Amino acid sequence: MRESPEFTRYAAEKSPRLFKTAYLLCRDRGLAEDLVQITLVKTWRAWRRIEDDPDPYVYRILVNSHASSMRRLWRREIPTDEPPEASSEDELSRLDTRAWILAALARLPRRQQAVIVLRFFEDMTEPQVAAVLDCSVGTVKSQTSKALAKLRLDPQVMVPIACERKG
Repeated sequence: MRESPEFTRYAAEKSPRLFKTAYLLCRDRGLAEDLVQITLVKTWRAWRRIEDDPDPYVYRILVNSHASSMRRLWRREIPTDEPPEASSEDELSRLDTRAWILAALARLPRRQQAVIVLRFFEDMTEPQVAAVLDCSVGTVKSQTSKALAKLRLDPQVMVPIACERKG
């Protein structure tokens, strides 16, 4: 297959946003980079068949690849007594001063996590999220509502919010 100039432009333009979304989903820089690469490879293979706006198709690949990788990763995970060494602070870590948001997202079910990331971090509309997740707008609304309710009740989320209000 020959490289398409349109795909090359699209990949160059969207890679930073795809990385951001992947990072928010998996909270690991290396895994996020892998997810972006997997997503772009799958997109490249289907590029000729994609019509109009490729974003819903691409984000669906990203979300589904994340879900698949988490199922595979779970089987390989080895618990340890001590956490691994902290990696050096990179640009994303410096920008992300609210690690508790990532932890709260991690406690949500995968579907709700994807809806929250796409709606509020990617600023997608409900119909766009529905297209990405291949579900109805009503499902997006209900999953968003359930996720926000869980986040509101999460004691670890409420503590930082309460601290910000006092400070």
